[in-house]
Amino acid sequence: MSGNVNQFWEWSEHSVAQPPHSERARRTVERVKTAARPAREPEVVPPASRRTLAEEVLIVLSLSLLASAAYAILDLLSAPVNRSVAVVTFSQSPQLAHQLLDVVFALPPVWLVFYLLRRNGERASTVGMSLDRPVPDVGWGVLLAAIVGAAGIGVYLGAVQLGVNRIVIPVPPTGRWWTVPVFVLGAFQNALLEETVVVGYLVTRLRQIGWGAVAAVAASAVLRGSYHLYQGWGGFAGNLAMGVFFGWIFLRWRRTWPLVVAHTLVDVGAAGLYILFKSHLPGVTAG
Repeated sequence: MSGNVNQFWEWSEHSVAQPPHSERARRTVERVKTAARPAREPEVVPPASRRTLAEEVLIVLSLSLLASAAYAILDLLSAPVNRSVAVVTFSQSPQLAHQLLDVVFALPPVWLVFYLLRRNGERASTVGMSLDRPVPDVGWGVLLAAIVGAAGIGVYLGAVQLGVNRIVIPVPPTGRWWTVPVFVLGAFQNALLEETVVVGYLVTRLRQIGWGAVAAVAASAVLRGSYHLYQGWGGFAGNLAMGVFFGWIFLRWRRTWPLVVAHTLVDVGAAGLYILFKSHLPGVTAG
């Protein structure tokens, strides 16, 4: 009797611990089906309509450099355009915090561009801002800076001598320990904002809307020249030419970072030359 009981408990434990062969087979098949089931495809965002893209462009520009262009035109009309008038590209506040806040709060339009790209299912490479080739981007940026910087200095000095440009003060207040770090940061901020919005983003969006390459680059260049009108006609002409050149480079390379590097170096160079030679500029004191 005890032997029968022991056999019964052994059979019961075996039947609980080990499901029948058919049940094990069914579970195995289910596991295989689950493993073989393809992953769910990510949701594809449909491309935005031309009207939506045009509205998006107007919003981005209105929150960034279109307003600067409008104010630059007013500045051009509000004072004489000659070398007796000086204009500044940095706040002349003696407070470091003020200078840093100016830099930080000028960058949200760049953030907005990347946010809109992400919402549309696009990547940074859409506007040439991918970080996959940092060394070549820097190298080409240095070369572009040498070309643009040399031409820009010539245009600026010629325009000042002709009396069609104002003296530009491209630095924050000098004589402080933070002067150089702030104008370097400011140069990078200006470059990142302008090249991202005016070249990478604007040219790409205009092409997506249906504009031709020439029209898109021309619009970008005119906008760049317009928000430099506060300097005078030399600033407009020089930046118009720079805009055409940078737009052409962007269409050929589809890279924006070399333009950012070049623009940063040009602005840093202009600030350094101003500090070194400001005593020789008409209308500028050595203080």
